[in-house]
Amino acid sequence: MPLGDPSGGSFEYTVEGLPESLAGAFIPVRDTGSSSRFYNRVLKMDLVSDDGETAVVGRKGFYLVLRKSQIFGVDTGIILGVDNPYDLHRRFIDEGVVFVRDPLRGPIGVYTSFRDEDGNVLHAVDRRAMGQRVDPPGTETDH
Repeated sequence: MPLGDPSGGSFEYTVEGLPESLAGAFIPVRDTGSSSRFYNRVLKMDLVSDDGETAVVGRKGFYLVLRKSQIFGVDTGIILGVDNPYDLHRRFIDEGVVFVRDPLRGPIGVYTSFRDEDGNVLHAVDRRAMGQRVDPPGTETDH
């Protein structure tokens, strides 16, 4: 939509200022300490901070904010991009993670859904199906 310029000119926005990535998401948890340990142990996310009410965990440029709440065990709607949902499923089964949905092909590609320690549901999808760049093995970079 063309917008006026205070100096009298006219210009049209293209993509300036629009979101380019998901920086993070909030997840309600019972206890930030035990929840952050789950995300570290299972998802290999680093603990960035934890003040007892809010913990931040992250990996490869994205963050999850674990916020203490009396309401937890929700479908977060969070979809994590993975190289292979079948590999994630096999690995997490070995870790004792509870799955809500075994890997299957859906409208967004092959995906699977699992619960964290607080019963919150997270989803994982093949990154290629979502149009995300996949680096060859041994050349991972932070995106």
